[in-house]
Amino acid sequence: MSIEVNNLVKNYGEQKAVNGISFKVNKGEIVGFLGPNGAGKSTTMKMITGYLQPSGGEALVCNIKVNDQSTETKQKIGYLPESNALYYDMYVREYLAFIAEVHQIENQKSKIEHVIEQVGLTPEAHKKIAQLSKGYKQRVGLAAALIHDPEVLILDEPTSGLDPNQIVEIRNVIKELGKNKTVLFSSHIMQEVQALCERVIIINKGNIVADDQLSHLVKNIHSGSVTLEIKEEIDESLFNQIQNISRVNRTTWNFKTDNPEQLKKQLLQICVEKNLNILSLTSDTNNLEDVFRSLTA
Repeated sequence: MSIEVNNLVKNYGEQKAVNGISFKVNKGEIVGFLGPNGAGKSTTMKMITGYLQPSGGEALVCNIKVNDQSTETKQKIGYLPESNALYYDMYVREYLAFIAEVHQIENQKSKIEHVIEQVGLTPEAHKKIAQLSKGYKQRVGLAAALIHDPEVLILDEPTSGLDPNQIVEIRNVIKELGKNKTVLFSSHIMQEVQALCERVIIINKGNIVADDQLSHLVKNIHSGSVTLEIKEEIDESLFNQIQNISRVNRTTWNFKTDNPEQLKKQLLQICVEKNLNILSLTSDTNNLEDVFRSLTA
C-alpha cells in the first residue's frame, strides 16, 4: 500500500479541520482529492507528507509510519504544495541543484536536465525564478518534487496558473508518472480530474463524503435531464405519466431523470403516437461537477 490514512485528525483549537478520515491509495493509482476551500484537503496532504503533525490517527507511506520516520518517508514522497514556495533569487538550474543536493542525488547534472525536459521547462531554464510566469514557477515546483524519483507524488493544485496548453502538457506528465508511481492530487478544475482519474475522494468539512470510482459516483447522482422541443403547442397533461416536468417556453419541455436514454425513448414514442413534430430531443447527463455540488453544497 503506497498511501494509508487511518482515522487522521487535525484540530486547531476547537476547530476540527480533519475529522478522523481513512483511505488507501495503491501503487499505479492516480486519485483526485477534491473538496471546497477549507474542507481539509491541504491539511490532509501536509500530514501525509510529514509537514504537519496530526492531532490523532496516523498516515503511512510505503508502509512506513510518517510520524515515526518522517525523514525516511520524505525520501519516498514528491510534494508540490499549494503555496509552492521557491527561492526567487536563484536560477532554475541552481535551485534544482540545491534540491538535488538536499536529497543527496547522484549524477545531479543529468537528473536536472531530465526533469527540466520532463516538465517542459527547457525554454525558461536559463532564467532566474523571479523572472518566470506563474505557470513556469509551477513547473519549477513540480520539477523539484520529481527530481529524486519518488515512489509517491502528493500534488496540491499542480496546474494552478497554467494556460490551457500548459495544462494539457502537465496532465500528460502526470499520466505518464502514474503508470509506475502513486499520485494523489487536488484540483478545483473538474475537467482535469475527469481526464486523469478513475477514482476520486471528496472531503467536506473535514469528513470524507465520497470515495469511489468516478463512473460509479456519476451514475449514482440523479441529476440528468432531457429537453424536448416540438413544433406544436401542447398541454402538460400529455406527459401525465412522467414526473419532474418543467415548461421552458410554449413548445419546449425539460424533464429531470436518472435515466435520460430511457426517457428519450418514452418521449419519442409519445410524440409518434400523437403525430407531434420533434424539433430536438437532447439529454444532459451527469458529470463530476454535478457530483461535487451534490455532495458539498
